[in-house]
Amino acid sequence: MATPTEAVKTQPLTLTQEFILMLLNEETGYFHQVPGWNLNCAVVGAVLGELSLQSRIDTDMESLFLVDRTETGNATLDFILEEVASEPVQHNTQYWIEKLAPRSESIIDSVLDRMVDQKILEHHEGDFWTLAPSVWHTDQSSDSQEGTAGQFIKTRISKAIFLNEIPDPRDIIVICLLNTCDVMRFIFQLDEEAEKRVEFICKMDLIGRAIAAAVGQSIVAPSLRQPSLTKPIPAVALRDLVFNRELIAGRLPAAFAILAEKYGPVFELRIPFRQNIIFLAGVKTNEWAQRMGRVFLRSKEYFEDVDKAYGVSRSMHSVDGADHFRFRKSLQPAYSRKTLTDRLDEVYDLTRAHMANWDVGSTMPAQVMLRPLLNAQSSPLFASIDTQAEIVDALKYKARVLNVGIMKMLPRFMLKTPSMRRRAKTMKRIMERMQRTHTAAQRVGMHKDVVDAYLALHATDPQFLPESDLSLPLGAILMTAMYLGDQVGFALYWLLQNPDLYERVTAEADALWAEGDPGEDDFRPDRIDVTHRVLMETLRMSPIAPMAMRTVMNTCVVEGFELPVGTQLVIAQTAPHYLAEAFPDPQKFDIDRYLPPRNEHLGRGYAPFGLGTHSCLGHRWANMHMAINLLMLAHYFKLELARPYKRLPMDPFPSQSPSNKLKFRIAEQRHELRT
Repeated sequence: MATPTEAVKTQPLTLTQEFILMLLNEETGYFHQVPGWNLNCAVVGAVLGELSLQSRIDTDMESLFLVDRTETGNATLDFILEEVASEPVQHNTQYWIEKLAPRSESIIDSVLDRMVDQKILEHHEGDFWTLAPSVWHTDQSSDSQEGTAGQFIKTRISKAIFLNEIPDPRDIIVICLLNTCDVMRFIFQLDEEAEKRVEFICKMDLIGRAIAAAVGQSIVAPSLRQPSLTKPIPAVALRDLVFNRELIAGRLPAAFAILAEKYGPVFELRIPFRQNIIFLAGVKTNEWAQRMGRVFLRSKEYFEDVDKAYGVSRSMHSVDGADHFRFRKSLQPAYSRKTLTDRLDEVYDLTRAHMANWDVGSTMPAQVMLRPLLNAQSSPLFASIDTQAEIVDALKYKARVLNVGIMKMLPRFMLKTPSMRRRAKTMKRIMERMQRTHTAAQRVGMHKDVVDAYLALHATDPQFLPESDLSLPLGAILMTAMYLGDQVGFALYWLLQNPDLYERVTAEADALWAEGDPGEDDFRPDRIDVTHRVLMETLRMSPIAPMAMRTVMNTCVVEGFELPVGTQLVIAQTAPHYLAEAFPDPQKFDIDRYLPPRNEHLGRGYAPFGLGTHSCLGHRWANMHMAINLLMLAHYFKLELARPYKRLPMDPFPSQSPSNKLKFRIAEQRHELRT
């Protein structure tokens, strides 16, 4: 008897699934680039083709008409069938393709989700997809063939094109759609004879011809391909910047939200002596950036100065497309939550060893207290070295690089000052030490860390990641201490401002450590529920990375506004964190937002780790690591704010950080710090 998994694998694919699988480009983790409207038309054409193959509709070169309105059991097909049935007047195929094209994005999302559930596709962080490695067998053909679903379909199509086998109607429609979208040449190497064969196949089936012709006619319609700009992008008045209370306080997400409420989700800042900057600051613009950013935007311009400062030609941050996907696939295991939980004993020992240096009654600024605490853990975990002596210089150098290279707030010569030259040498020594301690003999029996992952990628393909390009990624490891330390500092502030929550987190911590150090299974959602939701709300109200900077590489239209090639763009993805439409009463710290039925974090309004292909690769590690530190702080110490604060003091650049004005006092040591 077939297992449930095997039963899924023998289910026939829909025509829409086959079409989308043919578009998948595993090198980039996404799909062969088809312009948005063209893809929309083709997807609807595939749905109509499936309905015709199931004898629900029929079509010819003149009209499309209903044959059987019985439900198919497929929600996507049934919705389209209902639309056709509800129309009192008969229309041609082109009419239906153009009418239904705006629905194609939801169709694609539904089809992708279903194929992930069926174990046909695997979904990766950053919205990348690859074919699942499991074997696929289908009974659609009498041939006994096995392989991935994508391999099976491409084999069928290639036989029809190159071996002159007679294709069935399903294959003809797929070939027609791919040919109409002009992506066949990216999938197969077509010579002149093969191209003639494709054209011949496209004329073999009347239904396929009708659908392909309608898609083609819709694609070339100028009024549909190039939507006209109906209104100019609003420019922010100078007074709305000068008197923006949140901007003055350094709370960038809330500042962007104020501007979005007045000007809408797309607005422009006109800065003297600099190119104007367009901002995207809304829930719908977040959704667009998540889905379409890879097609229209690139990151190179904003990171190239950082690359230069570290002497590299490129980095994972400054590349897009296939190269970026390859970086992420290679490094993802090293940044996984599992990699952290496999080393919990080390995390506990390193944390307690550092805390043992703290004195009861002492007062420390948030950055001074927490960045070294996190570095005491992250440097050994990520790089297997101790960098406590150098971490201050390393973080100051990286902050200066970001302010010069990304934020453009300082001139380039500020990287050449005597202090920066000295810190650059410190960074170089750290890189050399990382590489010296990661030889094959020294790593025998050791946990694989992030440095191992980078060096393995270099060894596998030294042209893709040459030795000269290792300094920036290895240096970026040290930034973990700054980002995680600052985020834990924000969480502590919000806990101490809400004593009832502080007591509940302390109770969770004491329960976890009641019988010794907790294991991975002890960090169940029910046992750290309050801690988890405190961190989620902290990430909403005080995210360390409130925005992302990109350059428009292909002209696009967002919410009705045209963004030309070369536009400097800021995706203020955390602006919705302070918009009432996404988070009612957004200024209130409320951890119950994340409980049913509210679930306010679901959807693209909540984006503390970024959006799309460049979203944070290690966000699961980060969530777990922050939770461990917050719980250990609550278990071993009673902390207090050095003085009351009406508002959280913040430094907004180069990332959002607690100001040095924010200080914590160690009021009491609650438990012994055994090492």
